[in-house]
Amino acid sequence: MAENAHIALDLLSRAHPPQTATSIFTEKVLHKPLRLRPTSPDPTSQDARAHRRLQRLRKRENSQRRQRPKPLSAKEKRITGIYDVPKHLQKYEIYIPLYCMWLQYMWEILGMVKGKRSWVTPQSAGAKLASADYHGAKLMVVRSKCVSTVGLKGIVVRDTKFTFRIITEKNEIKSIPKNHTMFKFSIPQPDAVVLGEEPALAKDTLDADMGADSLVFEIHGSSFEYRAIDRAIKKFKLRHMTEI
Repeated sequence: MAENAHIALDLLSRAHPPQTATSIFTEKVLHKPLRLRPTSPDPTSQDARAHRRLQRLRKRENSQRRQRPKPLSAKEKRITGIYDVPKHLQKYEIYIPLYCMWLQYMWEILGMVKGKRSWVTPQSAGAKLASADYHGAKLMVVRSKCVSTVGLKGIVVRDTKFTFRIITEKNEIKSIPKNHTMFKFSIPQPDAVVLGEEPALAKDTLDADMGADSLVFEIHGSSFEYRAIDRAIKKFKLRHMTEI
């Protein structure tokens, strides 16, 4: 090998004839630039790529922010016990102020005022009673296919779609199904009741709410198998009750 010969030409001469090796060396090696480092990328393309990536990230964040939290399933609600009444709150006296508030609520929707004896008819008050909220009402079971629930009386602490959960005077939480059950409640005249601030005073006063002037109602639980929030916006019509 000549002293000044190129190493690439020497390698090509071993694999090809001299004329072919010289041609390949001239075209592929001698006149081809040798880049010591890769060419820098176009800054414009890099900025556009970064901008698109930033737009995607912002769009994803906005979509996640607008998404509503997934509601709990029935199983998760039972596990967490979010609707269970704690043991230290299962006292009848605690819910007497709630009953007082419910009486004021019923006086308002039925148009009962002090100093005036009020009367209601199914045509005037039937739809109002059907769509009313019964959280805080004092209900008593008068008829039911479940004989063990007849005679139970207490304040409603939760009105579900299919049950009334009440707390009795014995500080017990009872779940009463609405289906095939008839409930009774009374609304005393505003003049006959003095709503006290203290639960004990209110209890002594409100235990005698079954006076001669009180309005006594009986409702069929089968017609109330709706959630309280759904019942408030539902339009009820008078119809024949097959259970009567």
